[in-house]
Amino acid sequence: MTAAQITVTTWHLEQTAPGDVRPPASPAPEAEFVRAELIGPEFARFLYTAVGGDWNWTDRLPWSYREWADWLARPGLETWVAWVRGTPAGYVQLEPHPEGEVEIAYFGLIPAFHGRGLGGHLLTHGLRRAWDLADRHPGLPATRRVTVHTCSLDGPAALRNYESRGFRLFRTETAEQPAATTPGPWENSRP
Repeated sequence: MTAAQITVTTWHLEQTAPGDVRPPASPAPEAEFVRAELIGPEFARFLYTAVGGDWNWTDRLPWSYREWADWLARPGLETWVAWVRGTPAGYVQLEPHPEGEVEIAYFGLIPAFHGRGLGGHLLTHGLRRAWDLADRHPGLPATRRVTVHTCSLDGPAALRNYESRGFRLFRTETAEQPAATTPGPWENSRP
């Protein structure tokens, strides 16, 4: 028996200058953006499943504790968390690459915080931190390019939010992949 296949479109986007960042016009909601300087595998995995569960983020679910710890120990990797009244609401993770490229490796909100105008502000904060990443990490080259990849499985506002914050499309790919059998961070997680 062959697993069901779905067609997934992936959009690759970039910014090439700090001036490309376009903050939202709306006032910022009540939130604090804090760098998780002592992030461990437990909290990183929590953010990954809480944000990505409904969008079929599954590639890191089989990771061991050691694999999470190794990922988080990479030089220059930063995780910025949005907090609303003491509650984690979402995150943006910055991954530096050679030659001054910084990738928005993961970005999103926990479902309870969707639709509150927070996503554009969190992404703007993450982009500003991507552009000044080398200032916090001696030895990293200055950021010359910020990239992000999103796909048709991500939230319906993802691509629009990236483009509204100043990202430009540079490549589109379409591929077949197995359909997820259990959406959400656990079975029956959607209300």
